[in-house]
Amino acid sequence: MDALGLLVSLIIDTSASWLRMFAALFISVIVSIFVGIWAARSRGAERVIIPILDIFQTLPILAFFPFVIFVVVATLPGMIGINAAVIFLIVTSMVWNITFGVYESIKAMPKEFLEVASLYRMGLLDRLRRIFIPATMPRVVEQSVLSWSIGLFYLVTSEIFSTGNANYAVKYGIGVAITKFALSGNTEAYALALAVFIAFVIATRFLFFMPLERRYSRYMKSASKQGGAIAKMITFAKRRIFTAQRRPGTGAPKPEKPRMQKSAAVRPVDKVPKEERLGRNYRAFYYAVALAVLAAVLSYLYLYYPQLLGYEALALMSLVVSFTRVWGVFAIILAIALPLCAYLVFISKHQNTYLLVFQVVASIPATILLPVLVVALEGYPLHSELVAIVVYFLSGIWYVIFSIIASTRTLSPSVLEVKKLFGIKGTTAFRKIYLMAMLPGVITGAVTGIAAEWNASIVAEYFTSTAIGNGAVITAVHTGIGRLLDVSLGTGNLTLMLIALLNLTVMIILINKFVWKRFYKKIEKVYE
Repeated sequence: MDALGLLVSLIIDTSASWLRMFAALFISVIVSIFVGIWAARSRGAERVIIPILDIFQTLPILAFFPFVIFVVVATLPGMIGINAAVIFLIVTSMVWNITFGVYESIKAMPKEFLEVASLYRMGLLDRLRRIFIPATMPRVVEQSVLSWSIGLFYLVTSEIFSTGNANYAVKYGIGVAITKFALSGNTEAYALALAVFIAFVIATRFLFFMPLERRYSRYMKSASKQGGAIAKMITFAKRRIFTAQRRPGTGAPKPEKPRMQKSAAVRPVDKVPKEERLGRNYRAFYYAVALAVLAAVLSYLYLYYPQLLGYEALALMSLVVSFTRVWGVFAIILAIALPLCAYLVFISKHQNTYLLVFQVVASIPATILLPVLVVALEGYPLHSELVAIVVYFLSGIWYVIFSIIASTRTLSPSVLEVKKLFGIKGTTAFRKIYLMAMLPGVITGAVTGIAAEWNASIVAEYFTSTAIGNGAVITAVHTGIGRLLDVSLGTGNLTLMLIALLNLTVMIILINKFVWKRFYKKIEKVYE
């Protein structure tokens, strides 16, 4: 194939991939808006939805992909089914952080908007159309940029993912083309495919996301002015109502008679209310019953199915090994991201230029570089471990960098004035000023970055491809939870896969509850 024909073929492949991306983004935004608003406005929904989102944004969704393909293709045979499965997978990678953005924007919305809705007796549809959806759009656009980068990771992975059946591979997709060229040693075609992919990434950034950001940044400024006008209008309306009620003959409420207060001896101040005391007792009782039932079920299973003990031991060992990899790579990420962000935020005068370059580079997923990484690192000791470390690193570092930069944008000028006033320099300035200012962003970046590493484990630890026609193993570590999930599902051992997922889920819940929440509480008032 000549160069022109190859270029046309690559543009067709990339266009097909981008159609899947835009379809997934549209579905993710629609779902996120309604789920996020529901969680923010309903206390009962909030208690259920937010913990579920915390868990699912961390679980490696790629482990379910072969099963999703099997179910969807059985329902929608042919290429319609396989494309629907790929789009569904991308949606599961995009939807979580957009939903969190919607939820946070509704929670932070000025109460004056809701007062206007109540004052004018606006219905649900009017509230959605005039208040809730416009208020969430700036955060939706902001999070969609990040979701697009995450989706590209899963797009390429899904297109070159093996299910043991080559008929399930997509026919048109940039992931298939890039992997085929890299593994066949066609360096020129691989470089051209990578250049086309990067060109699409840059074009999407400048022609789609940047116009949206400019539009909704202007909306935020006008919305703040509208909020002030609404507040004044509410105050005026309340004043008119109060004045009308005070006029003679308007039925103004009579002043209440003073009530006798019970003495402190009759009603102790520090006594716990009866309802709260009963609630604590009921919760303790439910927890005890749940633990007893769980212990009984586990005892029965392990007594009559002793093979489960071996599965549990294998899952725990794999989880410990992957845990070591994830946190070891995160330590490397911190060692690079902290001084780099300190330079960008506090020293460099070209932060916006660097940030734009980083956004473009971050949009290139690690999976698109995986084939060339496998070839480049071949022959080195611990080849598969090195590949896994690089994939983990590329998957997590951008979350940390972008979170730190975002958190320091609203930094009080007084923090930097302290440095100038006392002439603090060097390592002292880094430890006492820069590091403390970056700490909230570090925690947020740690949560999202480590979640991205866990998601990448299914690719970093065991990666196969149908792009070369036989589902060959490209790279595989000796032990790891990502490898275990992939291999167990590929061999049809769903019991082992479910046990591995259960262990991973429990670990995620415990870390979120006992590590990240405590860190967030400690950094809330870091300068107070």
